Amino acid sequence: MSIRLKWAKWRLTCRLMLVATLSLAQTFSTSAAMAQSEETLVVFAASSLTNAFLELGEAYESEHPDTEIVFQFAGSSTLALQLAEGAPADVFASADENQMAAVQEAGRITGAVEPFVLNRLALAVPVDNPANIETLEDLRSDNILLVLAEHPVPVREYTDVLLARLSTDDAFGEDFGASVEDNIVSEESNVRQIVAKIVLGEADVGIVYQSDITPDIADDVVAIPIESDLSPLVVYPIAITDDSENPELARDFVDFVLSEAGQAILVQWGFVSIQELETQDTATINCDTASSACLDDKDDTDS
Repeated sequence: MSIRLKWAKWRLTCRLMLVATLSLAQTFSTSAAMAQSEETLVVFAASSLTNAFLELGEAYESEHPDTEIVFQFAGSSTLALQLAEGAPADVFASADENQMAAVQEAGRITGAVEPFVLNRLALAVPVDNPANIETLEDLRSDNILLVLAEHPVPVREYTDVLLARLSTDDAFGEDFGASVEDNIVSEESNVRQIVAKIVLGEADVGIVYQSDITPDIADDVVAIPIESDLSPLVVYPIAITDDSENPELARDFVDFVLSEAGQAILVQWGFVSIQELETQDTATINCDTASSACLDDKDDTDS
């Protein structure tokens, strides 16, 4: 091989190596730029919001391709405890006001707390309904296997309010609540576990939110609406943590949840639009929450 040919081959090799090096550097630079442009939002949400919020997250990310939403789903009381202990999060969506208040008392949230969606209690029974549960009165029948949430899970707090109110109604009698509680065979840490017990045939009935009977379990579980004016209205609050790493992004996500599009997704999953609050007076709303003052307020109203 001539010296000229060797020299040309060496120059070609050097050029190829240079092109490869520049291409690799550009790839790393592009990846770093993309990583810097992507934003992550951490949302703590009650387990009853799982399906709806996953769809909300997908819808939001489709409009904001540089944003990733990371959800942490659990019972509101569990999430409140984690937040109080310093778990990093940008947004907290609770199933009741008491657990939101616990996070506020811990100093993690001092800004605005907004109600963002409503729910209702319902009886959940197996599709074949072996215990023939049809009404609230059936909950105190003998040999009923009842599963509820444990304290202080919000759905249990609402359930306790319901049973206490019914016990003040002459149609049920003052021993109604105690009779129902005698049938409890299991207490679960969140509503999804209550539904799981029903699906597995380990209980005759459970008290859940109407939104918990989702299409994927509709062949196994039936929701029986609680047709009573004494059933509390479930109000879900949402707020941004004070130490959010992306407060503007968190605000935008909350606004999306409150938007017409966000509310439509929630309604699709069995929730009630927050706009329904506009049709009720303040006294009714205050009394319909599962707060310790609720029963006293109700008694005062009735008297």
